[in-house]
Amino acid sequence: MESIRIGNGYDVHALAAGLPLYLGGVRIESPVGCIAHSDGDVAIHALCDALLGALALGDIGKHFPDSSEEFKGIDSKILLRRTMELVRKEGYKVGNADITIAMQAPKLAPYIMQMRETLAEIMEVTASQVSVKATTTEKLGFVGRGEGCEVYAVVLVQR
Repeated sequence: MESIRIGNGYDVHALAAGLPLYLGGVRIESPVGCIAHSDGDVAIHALCDALLGALALGDIGKHFPDSSEEFKGIDSKILLRRTMELVRKEGYKVGNADITIAMQAPKLAPYIMQMRETLAEIMEVTASQVSVKATTTEKLGFVGRGEGCEVYAVVLVQR
């Protein structure tokens, strides 16, 4: 019998001038980047949380604590690879992933396909199984004021 599970992930990071911005495994040209212990890829962090949540394996902080020197400045693509090892160990594979990035600026449309392809390669699926969408918050809240970036991710995994 096939087992299907759904996971939901959310992450948020504050933004600061002069830091690099990584989203979905892609370096984005931007005057601001995410403040974080790792490289601050908020999209990958939300995706990892969704994958871990689908299998009731805890959250990203449990597996990759921000108090650990091992993860200081780490490329978040490595975290996603390690998360996928846990998914496969449980006997699951990704059916699809849907990611929504909320950020006022910069415009992310030019990077969407590269994000989809990068994430798909790491998860060992096709880009057609990975949706990445970008939105603004119409200048409302901390995202709208350019103070932070938030990401929602949903995944379906199947055995």
